[in-house]
Amino acid sequence: MDLLLPSFSKPPLSLSPLLYKSKVNGFNHVWRRFLDAFVPEGFPGSVTPDYVPFQVWDSLQGLSTYIRTMLSTQALLSAIGVGEKSATIIGATFQWFLRDLTGMLGGILFTLYQGSNLDSNAKMWRLVADLMNDLGMLMDLLSPLFPSAFIFIVCLGSLSRSFTSVASGATRAALTQHFALQNNAADIAAKEGSQETMATMIGMALGMLLARITTGNPVAIWFSFLSLTMFHMYANYKAVRCLTLDSLNFERSSILLQHFIESGQVLSPKQVSTMEHVLPLWTTLRLSKSAKPLHTNVKLGLRVSTLDHSEMANFLTSAGSFYNEAKYLLVERKGTVSVVVHKDSTAEDILKSYIHALVMVNLTVEQKSLHLECQSWMDKHYESFVQKLKLAGWKAGRLLSHSIIWKAHWSLGEKTD
Repeated sequence: MDLLLPSFSKPPLSLSPLLYKSKVNGFNHVWRRFLDAFVPEGFPGSVTPDYVPFQVWDSLQGLSTYIRTMLSTQALLSAIGVGEKSATIIGATFQWFLRDLTGMLGGILFTLYQGSNLDSNAKMWRLVADLMNDLGMLMDLLSPLFPSAFIFIVCLGSLSRSFTSVASGATRAALTQHFALQNNAADIAAKEGSQETMATMIGMALGMLLARITTGNPVAIWFSFLSLTMFHMYANYKAVRCLTLDSLNFERSSILLQHFIESGQVLSPKQVSTMEHVLPLWTTLRLSKSAKPLHTNVKLGLRVSTLDHSEMANFLTSAGSFYNEAKYLLVERKGTVSVVVHKDSTAEDILKSYIHALVMVNLTVEQKSLHLECQSWMDKHYESFVQKLKLAGWKAGRLLSHSIIWKAHWSLGEKTD
């Protein structure tokens, strides 16, 4: 008798790829939702190409900062007397109050003297801000070693960090505007906050672990702190070197004009970004034997009341001879060309006056009849120079308005009627 066995058919092979594809799509959806908390909407098309490398290095330097914060805070609390029976609450509170008060006053004074200069030199001040933060942390770590000078050291550290707070916030706003390609500066700022929060949480966790490991071992604490500080400085340098700003300031204008005079061509923002300084100019000029940049001999804004009798006579003569139709005047004084700007001058006039002054500085060594030669150069080449700036990538829409971001805080005493 033959036995009939039931037959089992195999499941359709098409179900397996569909199931796999469904899982992949689900993972991609979750991953995309996670990224939406950290990258701007429309990324990467909604930001400039230098956004990603800058944010990577900026996050790494922030991570090292938060790790070191645990070490410096531990040292500071120890110096104040946390954990000691002899310490009093009122004494610790007073010391903390003096520390914070010094920082607040320092921030106000720094804003007073440098506030208008921060966005025009965003690269430099971004780097300087983090170097000042390193100094502030170093002061906190040193404070337990010098009990008699504790108040002075922690106040100095707080003062240093106050500069960091002002400069970092102001330059971040300028860089956010640079990154925004679709009027999405607010979205970029919000996502940058999320990135910083994530870096903070990771840094605090690693910092607590490091503080626990190095407790009671000064050599390990200092080795860890100095190693992280060196990495922090390197990451900051790489971050600002990634930036390709397409706005004009004193130095970029000087670099562009000097190259145009020599070759007739205009450099792109990418080329200029590799040539401009990211540290204060005085720190690099001492180490370099090359000639000083043109913009160091130009002063944009001059009080007419500061001119003596002979300078005033020359001033009036040049006003009638060379600047009849211009809304600015140039005054050459001891190798420095100063610009007197009319109170009704526009951004176009300010740009033209500054380029005119740079041309005069460039011709100072070669010519004596400066005003005539400079005016001749401006008549022949200025319009061509401006057009080539636009073609080279210096944004035409921002060239004569938002991208002229040098000192525009003219006081009435620095203008002439």
